[in-house]
Amino acid sequence: MYKKVFPALKLSIYISVLLFLLSCGEKNDPLIQKANQEWIQGHNHSALELLNEVLKNNPRGQKAEEALFRMGEIHHFSLNNSIRALVFFQEVRQMNREGPFGYKAQKYIAEIAEFSLKDYDQAIVEYQTLINFHKDEFSKGEYQFRIASIYYKKQNYHQALVELQILLENYPKSPWVEETKFKIVEILYTLNRCPEAREQYRSFNLEYSNSRFKSEMDFVVASCLEEEGHLQDAYNLFKALEGQYTYPSILKMKLLGIEKRIEKVR
Repeated sequence: MYKKVFPALKLSIYISVLLFLLSCGEKNDPLIQKANQEWIQGHNHSALELLNEVLKNNPRGQKAEEALFRMGEIHHFSLNNSIRALVFFQEVRQMNREGPFGYKAQKYIAEIAEFSLKDYDQAIVEYQTLINFHKDEFSKGEYQFRIASIYYKKQNYHQALVELQILLENYPKSPWVEETKFKIVEILYTLNRCPEAREQYRSFNLEYSNSRFKSEMDFVVASCLEEEGHLQDAYNLFKALEGQYTYPSILKMKLLGIEKRIEKVR
């Protein structure tokens, strides 16, 4: 259900970070600016040495926060040492949660807990911290979605459903609303609540006639119809997915299975 996109996401963030560093002007501390350039050129350890020098000269304040934050990024993205990176991000948070690097550090802390450490309980706490203590309303829906996805990973489907409903209630303008409504249908099917799943499916189709989740949604509802014994309706819906569904071998297996069941009834 919830695909692992962290490696691709991590690469995308890394590229964004490098582009940001390239755009930084002379407002940076010269040592930090030099460290950024060293990192961009792939000289990770040289960059870390320069950032350590910044910390010696500025043990507190925004320069220290930025140095610690960059050290965390270097360990996270370039050295693949998420545990070490986590220490630096936590120091940034402890130093100044409300500062310009506090929010980003908290975001990395949550992502490392979920994707690198797979400490799902801690990841929930960290995403909830992002929701509670930061004012970025646009991103809060994403963090609420991540909480729901973690509960799904833990096979706590009832709580995952609760968390998705919270997203719809609290963040109705979030770009995650469409996917949330699709996931609700999936979870209802997983919980053997097919009548509710089909009702949500009807509402979804009215609201999102050209949804990117349409084929997956149709597959879920066809599976519901099959389980409820509506074999011909299920077969027709599965058949209509040929050439569209992501996993054609599974679709073929479904069609063959229903064909055999229909033959037995006859």
